[in-house]
Amino acid sequence: MKRKITLKHIARELGVSISTVSKALKNSEEIGSDTKEKVQAFAKLYNYKPNNIAISLKNKRTKNIGVIIPDIVHHFFTTVFRGIEKYANAKGYNVIVCVSDESFDKEVINMELLANGSIDGFIMALSSGTQLKNDYNHLKEVTEQGIPLVLFDRVAEDIKCDKVIINDKKGAYNAVNKFIKDGRKKIALITSEDYISVSRERAAGYKEALLDNGIAYDEDLVLKFPSMEINEKLIEDFFERETVDAVLSVNEIFAIHSMRYVQSKGLKIPKDISFIGFTDGLLSKYASPGLTAIAQHGEEMGEIAAEILIDKIENDMEEETYVTRVLEPTLIERGSTVN
Repeated sequence: MKRKITLKHIARELGVSISTVSKALKNSEEIGSDTKEKVQAFAKLYNYKPNNIAISLKNKRTKNIGVIIPDIVHHFFTTVFRGIEKYANAKGYNVIVCVSDESFDKEVINMELLANGSIDGFIMALSSGTQLKNDYNHLKEVTEQGIPLVLFDRVAEDIKCDKVIINDKKGAYNAVNKFIKDGRKKIALITSEDYISVSRERAAGYKEALLDNGIAYDEDLVLKFPSMEINEKLIEDFFERETVDAVLSVNEIFAIHSMRYVQSKGLKIPKDISFIGFTDGLLSKYASPGLTAIAQHGEEMGEIAAEILIDKIENDMEEETYVTRVLEPTLIERGSTVN
């Protein structure tokens, strides 16, 4: 049985660009007759079937960008979208956004809906459901056809595309160092399971900072939620069971719920226990006390993602090259760590 052949395979076998293959299959006058015959014969031999998603995207320029985000609850994703829209609009592009609700199925459906000819490329953060399932075929179908895709924040190493992230590991490492500098010794981590890429990186930074400072890593001090959904019962059980003097949270929502619970038990923040959370959104700024946060620079991330994508849309590259832009995290100190 012959394997499924893509534009990418044909280009590689014949030593030409994906763009050349695509044009040859459409009988473009830009391509010489010898090359066209060679490409078309190879495609026929291997029963090449054009990808419907790719065709709808490549047939025409729409000046629209499709964005898929995991949720709209976390302030971070709204700031990324703001950055995408700001840059895209300045370049004459519109932005269509869909929410996957952390669902693999909905992410796939959203991608198919957006790819019906209404957009020129994708910017997206993977849903937790997709990362749990570890199934990226819907992304590979697009990238293998040479369709522009930029992943941000939650990414997958298996996907060859452009990516924009922050140094999550460094952000967590710096936060733990801050706790230790302040004299904290029993430092907890509230996170989600490691199948979510950002949680995995942040947990690695947490652990490394402890060990580098001569503090043993204690699994009992790590609370892992099954997903990015808040579970107040698990938070209550954790703080009833463990005595800690500092908490690093993978996001601000987990941190704020935890702060509220320990305050209800009579603990003072930051005197008895201090908190740092990722994101630096509105919850961090208006919590009481304000939450010291690791800023992820969402708007800048969105602008960079849009710039990379639009550059790919407007410039047909002969060779496939991908970049991963890594932004530096910033620690914003507020009342949850400052007396």
